[in-house]
Amino acid sequence: MNAIARPMKPFERPDGAGAPPFPFQPEKADVSHIRRKWLDIPYASVSAAQQLDLYLPDAGEGPFPVVVDIHGGGFELGDKRDPHILAFLRGLERGYAVASLNYRLSGEATFPAGLQDVKAAIRWLRAHAAEYHLEPSRIAACGASAGGNYAAMVCVTGGVPVFDDPSLGNIGYPCDVQAAIDWFGPIDFLTMDEQLAASGLEPCDHSRPESPESRYLGAPVMEVPERARLASPMTYVGNDMPPILIQHGTADNLVPFQQSVEFARAIEERAGRDKCELDLFEGWGHDDPRFSSDENLARVFDFIGRHLK
Repeated sequence: MNAIARPMKPFERPDGAGAPPFPFQPEKADVSHIRRKWLDIPYASVSAAQQLDLYLPDAGEGPFPVVVDIHGGGFELGDKRDPHILAFLRGLERGYAVASLNYRLSGEATFPAGLQDVKAAIRWLRAHAAEYHLEPSRIAACGASAGGNYAAMVCVTGGVPVFDDPSLGNIGYPCDVQAAIDWFGPIDFLTMDEQLAASGLEPCDHSRPESPESRYLGAPVMEVPERARLASPMTYVGNDMPPILIQHGTADNLVPFQQSVEFARAIEERAGRDKCELDLFEGWGHDDPRFSSDENLARVFDFIGRHLK
């Protein structure tokens, strides 16, 4: 798919040997123009991080299908009101409610706490659907980078009880989704460095003790392969999963595009071709601004619309 070329975002490497590169920390998105919104709603009470923002279209009484945005940041950074939310807030124009989530980051709690939080937030949305004019049977999970991993995990683990934490509330409501969008999410932590090296991209440091993935797992990736397997969406692909759109740039030097290729291949083999669509964008980097272009967002919302009928 062709898209209008736009400048790449700058990256910086935080202080510390071997620390991974992250985008410059952005200011929060301006959402003052959105008339119907609720900010910083607690969806659980274990951590102050367990909050969500909820936005409704300006017109209509619903019930509105829901787009759930899960922010990225290497499982250790990021916020529900980072500028990335602006792309998915375009769903308001198309009649979707949009929920943006915070979750426990790896500095507070390691895997699977963040995933349990995301599932708890989806349960909360269903439990409060009538109050907020939401359609609980039409929910799509969307995320970029680490948020892409979470969106993929939610997609394939709807019936996996190990990630259900009753202490987070609303356990009687389902946490499944009807569609998912995975933008360049890490899928198999054990193969990331090997794949980056094969493409001649650097840095190849995801296996280091201080890497985001190692901090997320609570130990160096290669020392806990079974935990890495449990954190991989590849492990749970099956026939009962909803459809997912996977998009990745071939010049991504943080999350190798082969992660998405292998994930899509596994879905096709185990669940069927109708469960996955894969877009590879030649020359696009990690978090390339073109993911949020009008053309690509039209593609994303077309996919969501087809599966949230």
